[in-house]
Amino acid sequence: MKTDELRESYLSFFEEKGCVKRPSDVLVPRHDRTVLFTPAGMNQFKDQFLGVGKLEFTSATTCQMCLRTGDIQNVGVTAYHHTFFEMLGNFSFGDYFKREAIHWAWEYLTDKKYLGLDPNLLSVTVYLDDDEAYNIWRNEIKLPANRISRENEHENFWPAGAPSDGPDGVCGPCSEIFYHPNGGKDNVEIWNLVFTQFNRVGDPPNNLKPLPKKNIDTGMGLERTASVLQGVRSNFEIDTLKRLCLAAGDIVGTGYDFDATSGRPVRRISDHVRAITFSIHEGVNPGRDKESYVVRQLLRRALLEGYLLGKREPFLHQLVPAVVEIMKTPYPDIAQTVENVQSTIKEEEEQFLGVIEKGLSRFEVFLKTAEQAGSSVISGEDAFDLHQTDGFLIELTEALAAKNNMSVNRTEFNNMMQRHQKDSGSGAFLDSVMSEGPLTALHKTISETDFKGYETTTTESKVMGIIAEDRLVESMVEKGHAHPIVVVLDQTPFYAEAGGQVGDTGFLEADGIKFEVTNTQKNAGLYLHVGHLLTGKLEQGQTLTATVTEPRRSGIQRAHSATHLLHHALHTVLGENAMQRGSKVEEDTLRFDFSHSKAVTPEEISRIEDIINQRVSEGAPVTTELMKLQKARELGAMALFGEKYPDYVRVVQMGDFSTELCGGTHLSNTGQVGLCKIINEELVAKGVRRIYALTGPKALEKTRDTEKLLLEIAAQMKVPRPDDLPVRIQHLQDELRETKKQLTKFSSKSLAGTADDLLEEAPVVNDVKIVAYHAKDASRDQLRELADHLRKKGKQVALILGTVLDGKVALMAAVNSDLVKQGLKAGDCVKAAAKVVGGGGGGRSDMAEAGGKDPDKLDEALTTGADYYRSQLEA
Repeated sequence: MKTDELRESYLSFFEEKGCVKRPSDVLVPRHDRTVLFTPAGMNQFKDQFLGVGKLEFTSATTCQMCLRTGDIQNVGVTAYHHTFFEMLGNFSFGDYFKREAIHWAWEYLTDKKYLGLDPNLLSVTVYLDDDEAYNIWRNEIKLPANRISRENEHENFWPAGAPSDGPDGVCGPCSEIFYHPNGGKDNVEIWNLVFTQFNRVGDPPNNLKPLPKKNIDTGMGLERTASVLQGVRSNFEIDTLKRLCLAAGDIVGTGYDFDATSGRPVRRISDHVRAITFSIHEGVNPGRDKESYVVRQLLRRALLEGYLLGKREPFLHQLVPAVVEIMKTPYPDIAQTVENVQSTIKEEEEQFLGVIEKGLSRFEVFLKTAEQAGSSVISGEDAFDLHQTDGFLIELTEALAAKNNMSVNRTEFNNMMQRHQKDSGSGAFLDSVMSEGPLTALHKTISETDFKGYETTTTESKVMGIIAEDRLVESMVEKGHAHPIVVVLDQTPFYAEAGGQVGDTGFLEADGIKFEVTNTQKNAGLYLHVGHLLTGKLEQGQTLTATVTEPRRSGIQRAHSATHLLHHALHTVLGENAMQRGSKVEEDTLRFDFSHSKAVTPEEISRIEDIINQRVSEGAPVTTELMKLQKARELGAMALFGEKYPDYVRVVQMGDFSTELCGGTHLSNTGQVGLCKIINEELVAKGVRRIYALTGPKALEKTRDTEKLLLEIAAQMKVPRPDDLPVRIQHLQDELRETKKQLTKFSSKSLAGTADDLLEEAPVVNDVKIVAYHAKDASRDQLRELADHLRKKGKQVALILGTVLDGKVALMAAVNSDLVKQGLKAGDCVKAAAKVVGGGGGGRSDMAEAGGKDPDKLDEALTTGADYYRSQLEA
């Protein structure tokens, strides 16, 4: 069976079973920000599974485009891994359940009208405790016991390990179906049935609560099943993907054979080009953020495979027509964007090939450095530098190293990659500028901008490049200038955002020309002055006066120097393990992240704040020195964990208590901070805390605002001084408690009257009055008090009361002691009622309480309780 035939066969089969055939959801679900790409067939049915909105159908079937990168290293290596793939699925939203799902799966797989697989070559797994699924497979499908495997919650439960490890929420057991080629031990998982039947609440035991409506989520990999039906050993050998591999082999110039050395890279090229074709088709171009970053990485990895096979010019774009040809039957729209997809891919290929050529000279430097040191290993630090600065993929560095009988310290590289946090703060506009190529051309004419900002806030600078509308332009006028533009100078006093410090703002000016710089960023040595042309005409080559906004710069310096003081104070109070994990430094505002396992106490916050301001009052000198990295480390300079530092680093010292590596701008002495005020401390990630603080004028303003607020509160509370507020508040609390007591007394009188009314209206069964009452807005205490009134006033009374508290049901049942002797039990009554509202409870025979989750069914629960009493009394 051909792949396209399998897809249609599956969908038709489940349509015959009553499922609504739904089209594939988009590959990039912009409406769902919880995922970058659609990872599974069930994603488009989140609302249906959660019961959100109108349920237009109760069962469905789809063939869903999916993209996952979690196993990207296995793509092309194993027989079945992909990034882009198609998932066949059938879904039930409170409609059919286990029996139908299992029977239909088996029917479709084994019946000769459909796939006709040999039942003797199939085996299944079930969740360890799922007797229902096991019995269906064993007793109804008649599958031998030795072909049914019971697996634990980490293998056959969704989410994996949920019963023990969570998360709370909808979950359920799974049953997987495996095919065994030639009857051997090798197996291919072709179908997974997920039975979402529980709501996990809290930790085990007894934390899996049955859902009122059980759902089915099943998936069958299209490519995997096609490989089984076609009798080939890999998904890449099926009719569609084999054609793509052959086309890729021809374009690369190696041909394609599964067992050839070039087989794996050609398979990876084929997989990745399919993924990027569909992504770009949906408008996700290669870039530096989120989905765009994934697309760029996939494209570059595919191009790199060809490069290492000897293909030195763009070729991936030539494969787009082949992708369209094999995929146009199920997804005809893809044929409408071929030209755009090809041009986008080709442009990115050309840019990356330029990156490779430019980075080769730096690679040679690192190679020689290792050789001169007598090492056969290129450091992970150098490899990371190539990756981060020059866009060199690690695979390229490793391949080039291998050709020179060298290796790369991959462990060190991986550690640095994991620590690296990309937080440019430059927005979508700047991301587009950086990703689309204009800077590549500039880098060929100017290696880097000369930064003068440590010494001055004003320079005479030459315009080296202007970027507008994502392209280089020779000149720019203010007319029609709606979007920000970028100006690159030969030298600048503007600090570019780095190390947590925001970029400078200011102006670029000349006669009749004024350009406002609203942000400064950096790209591989080039300083990017982002902003708007206010007057005049900008031209490449002209000279401008670049001036930083000094008051803002001063505020930033106060905050930045204060972060060093805060780091010092944290070490003093919390210990050396309170290491920096990130920071954000703005004008007189700072945010500082640090490792710490628990919340910082108010007392510790006060001590930290005291230490900072003590150092401020000392007016300790702040000095900076450029030195070799090794010397800085010998001095004990603290470095930001995971940050990349050059051979020569800038060391900032404050008195004799703080020495750190830092490229930011700072004060000349700590006294210039003026004042530092911590305003908040919070958890931001596991083991990471965050402190917010203010400095200088903003810290003083915060203090004054707090004083003003206290004065206003004192005036409203009618006390002469804020110091008198605690006594006044205590007095008001005492008054409030007394008022509550009076209200309670008043409500008691009302409850007594309510009890009289209820007893008068209550039905009588065998001389016993049965009271069932919904006490709206009553508290638990008031329910108890009402129950006491009823039992005192009625010699023979059986009651069930209920109310809603904070969205949950509270139930109270009670009977007179004489009725208990006759066998009438309040506990049995309240249990019966609680089941109706999804809860439980119990208590003494004469009085019992319970709770529930469904307030809408409270009246029904009260009726159930009354019916219980009636049935017992009439028996």
